[in-house]
Amino acid sequence: MTKKLFKYFGKWNIAIEVMPIVILACVFKILTHNNSWEILSLSPLFTSILAATTFLIGFLITGVISDYKESEKIPGDLAASLEVIHDETSQIAMTKQSKEAKAFLLFQLDFISSLKRWFFKREETGKIFDKLNSMNNHFAKLEAQTQVAYISRMKQEQSNIRKMVSRINTLRDTQFAATAYAIAEFLAFFLVVGMITVKIEPFYESMFFLIIVTFLVWYMILLIKDFDNPFEYAGHGEQGSEISLKPIHDLEKRLERYVKEMEKAAKKA
Repeated sequence: MTKKLFKYFGKWNIAIEVMPIVILACVFKILTHNNSWEILSLSPLFTSILAATTFLIGFLITGVISDYKESEKIPGDLAASLEVIHDETSQIAMTKQSKEAKAFLLFQLDFISSLKRWFFKREETGKIFDKLNSMNNHFAKLEAQTQVAYISRMKQEQSNIRKMVSRINTLRDTQFAATAYAIAEFLAFFLVVGMITVKIEPFYESMFFLIIVTFLVWYMILLIKDFDNPFEYAGHGEQGSEISLKPIHDLEKRLERYVKEMEKAAKKA
C-alpha cells in the first residue's frame, strides 16, 4: 500500500516543485496590481515571446525524449546480457561440477549488487569497470572446461555490458544543449515578469493567465531536465520519470535463488 501511494504521489514531484514559483509569481502580481505597477500593455510582441519560449521548449523536449526512449531499453538489455553469462556459467557448473564456475556465479551476484549501488551513486564507475575486467580471470579459468564458443559468447556479452555502462555514465554526466536550457530559462523568467507587470482587465483574468503560463512553462523546463538524466536515482530513487530498474532487481532475485539451491545441493552431496 505504501509503495502504491509513493508511486502515485511520485508523479506529482515536478508539479510540487513548480508550485512555489507559481505562488511567488501570484504574490508579486497582487503587489504590482495594488501599487499600480502594471506598466506593460498586452501587445503582439508579448505573445511573440510566449511563442518563442514554447518553440524552444518543444525543441528541447524533442531532443531529450529520443534519448529517453533509447535509455528505457538499457536496464532490460543489461539484465539480458548478465543472464546470458549466468546461463552459460551455470551449464558448466552443472555438467562439469566446476568449482571455478560456481565461484564465477557468486561473482556475478556480487557484480549485480555493485551495479545497483552504482546506479544510486554509492559505487564509483571505475570499480564497475574493474569488476568487468576481472571477468577475464574467470573466463581464463573456464576455457579448459568448455567449448570456445561458450567463452566467446560470454565475452561478447561482457563487451555489451561495458558499452551500456559507458552509455549510462555519459547520460548521467552530460547535459543536452546546456546553452539552450539557459536561453529557455531566461525567456521563461522574463515571460513571468512580463505576465506580472502586464495590465489585463479584469484582474482575475490576469491572475488566471499568470498561473497557467507560469505553471506550464516552468513545469516543462523541469520535466525536460528530469528527462535529460533518466538515471538520477541518488536523490529520490526510482520514481517520477526515472527509468525502472525492475529487470535488474528481478534478475538478482533469480540468481539469489539459484545460488541458494546450488549451496543446498552442495551440502547434501
